[in-house]
Amino acid sequence: MEPHEDTMKGKIVLITGATSGIGRETALGLAKMGATVVLVGRSREKLDRVASSIASATGNRTIDTMVCDLTSMENVRKLASDFRHKYQRLDVLVNNAGEIVGERRTTVDGFEYTLALDHLSHFLLTMLLVNLIEASAPARIINVSSSAHLLGRIDFEDLMGEKKYKPMKAYSQAKLANLLFTHELARRLAGTGVTANAVHPGAVRTNFGKGIKGRWRRIFLWLGSPFLIDAEEGAETSIFVASSPEVAGITGKYFVKKKEKRSSKRSHDQTAAKRLWEVSSKLTGIE
Repeated sequence: MEPHEDTMKGKIVLITGATSGIGRETALGLAKMGATVVLVGRSREKLDRVASSIASATGNRTIDTMVCDLTSMENVRKLASDFRHKYQRLDVLVNNAGEIVGERRTTVDGFEYTLALDHLSHFLLTMLLVNLIEASAPARIINVSSSAHLLGRIDFEDLMGEKKYKPMKAYSQAKLANLLFTHELARRLAGTGVTANAVHPGAVRTNFGKGIKGRWRRIFLWLGSPFLIDAEEGAETSIFVASSPEVAGITGKYFVKKKEKRSSKRSHDQTAAKRLWEVSSKLTGIE
């Protein structure tokens, strides 16, 4: 059944990584339902172009944009501050941005790039906005993870890959971190009316992963599905978890193809989740 065009009318949605791929399609889908959609990306030019395209395609003029380089924790703090100054509520937060890079590099904060972008930025953004989200309850937080988490281990002794770096090791660790964060967040938000869930979009035909080559790229593409899907199909699960009344009140779950699926055993390790929370809090400066 197609969602009604005003399903999300009156709702405010913030989406990171919204200028291309799954993020753009998620924004488009929720805009079609009438939501006020705030697109986050690092390029002003791309943000303006995508916002204009979505407004034209949907007739929805409540499309906003905010520039942020999520690899900078200072930028993330500014994003949260700017959002709080402009909006009095946040009904849905979609932590979508992510990337895998072929060679180890560090951010302006000295963090390993993949961990910073895929996990730490969203941990910080969520924590800075969580009070606003709670005040908007019922509200939803969606973290875009991946089936790559099945290969993931949190290497607390070498979290930043300084001793040994491999693209898929860094990526799968970050995607496992997304799930550990989701599960711990759901536990901490129990009873508030705010749900926290993770999704796997599938192996999507986009430029994602262009930085990795050879056998690592083949492994990366194999993880999601034997067949590549387009970004529109890849966004369906994020849109479903963000908007469907079917998942109202459901929290701490992992969704694949719009259905709940059991994530890896490691992703349910509460000791690791609490430790990761503490480490992430310290790295991002959250009290």
